[in-house]
Amino acid sequence: MFLLLLSLFFLSTSFNQRSPTALALALATRLRFAADYITSFTSVSSSNTCIVSDVRSNCTLSSVTAVERTPGNSLEDGNGVIKDLSSCDIFNGNWVLDDSRPAYIPGSCPYVDDSFNCFKNGRDYQCTIDFIKSPFLVQEWKISDKSEIRRETLRLDMIQGSKYSDADIIVFNTGHWWTHQKTGKGKNYFQEGSHVYDRMEVKEAFTKALKTWAQWVDSNIDRKHTRVFFAGYSSSHFRKGQWDTGGNCHGETEPISNETSLAPYPWMMSILESVISEMKTPVFYLNITKMTAYRKDGHPSIYRPLEIPRTPGMFQDCSHWCLPGVPDFWNELLYAALLISGHDLPNNH
Repeated sequence: MFLLLLSLFFLSTSFNQRSPTALALALATRLRFAADYITSFTSVSSSNTCIVSDVRSNCTLSSVTAVERTPGNSLEDGNGVIKDLSSCDIFNGNWVLDDSRPAYIPGSCPYVDDSFNCFKNGRDYQCTIDFIKSPFLVQEWKISDKSEIRRETLRLDMIQGSKYSDADIIVFNTGHWWTHQKTGKGKNYFQEGSHVYDRMEVKEAFTKALKTWAQWVDSNIDRKHTRVFFAGYSSSHFRKGQWDTGGNCHGETEPISNETSLAPYPWMMSILESVISEMKTPVFYLNITKMTAYRKDGHPSIYRPLEIPRTPGMFQDCSHWCLPGVPDFWNELLYAALLISGHDLPNNH
C-alpha cells in the first residue's frame, strides 16, 4: 500500500497586518505551488484543522491534506490516516525512545560543526566496539631454526589474544587466510608446543585450530554474560584463476540467479559446524556463505584506489566486498540474531 500525504500550511495572521493586494499575491503564489502537486491526486481533504493556536485560541496555522490513490490504496485507508492526523496536535507531546534507525549514524555527517559533533568529541554512549585482527584465530608465531634464521609458524594450540573474554558480545570469524599459499602447502608451518610439523594437511590444521578456539571459549566465556557469534565463510568469485594467477570478476553486474550455479559448500564450514556442535557454550552461527555465493557482482574487482594503475593484468579483488554492499546485510542479520539470542540473558546486556 502506498500512501502519500502532502500538507500545505497557510499562515493566517490577522488581515489588518497586510494589505489585501500583498495577501492575495502571497496566497496565489502558495496555491499555484500547491496546484502543481494536487492535480495528480484523486482526492483532496480539507479538514481546516487548527494545528497551532495563539494565546486567545485564534487559529494561526491550518492544513490542507492531499491523498494519492493507487491500485493498492483505497480512499477509505487514506481517510483513516487523515482522520488520525487531524485529531492530533503534532507539536504537543512527550519524547519516547525509538529503537529504529537514526537519521544518520553519529559521527558520519561531514557537515556537522566540530563544536556540536558530540560523538567525535568523545561523548560516552555506553558502547565500545573493538576490532581485533586475528585471521587464523590461533596465534601467528616466529621461531629460530638451527641457523638462527627466524621464520613464521602458526601455533595451532594457542588462541590469539584473550582480552575480549569479558565482552558482552563477541563475533568470531576465520576462513580466507586458510586458503593462502603458505597455509595451503602446510610445510614447516604448523606448530604445536615446540614441535613444527614437516607437513600437515590444511584441513587437519584448521580442525586443530578450531578445537583450540572452542576449548578457549568453553573455558573462558561466561555464558550468562556473553553472547558468542561465529560469522561463516564469505564466498569469493574469481574466474580463470585465483587472485595471484589472473583470476578476475570484472564486468559482473548481476547476482547468480540459479542455485545450481553456486560453488560447492566450503569444506571449512562443514568442519566449523562439527566443532560448534560439540561445544558447551552456545554459539550463534551466522551462516552467510550461501547468500554471499550468489553475489558475484559485489566485489571491487578492478575498482581499487586510484593510485593503483588499472592495467589488463592487474590483481583483481574478487573476495572482499564493495561498501555499501553485501556486508551491510550481514549487519542486519547480526542485529536479528542478537534479538533472537538475547531472550535468556539479563536485560542490561
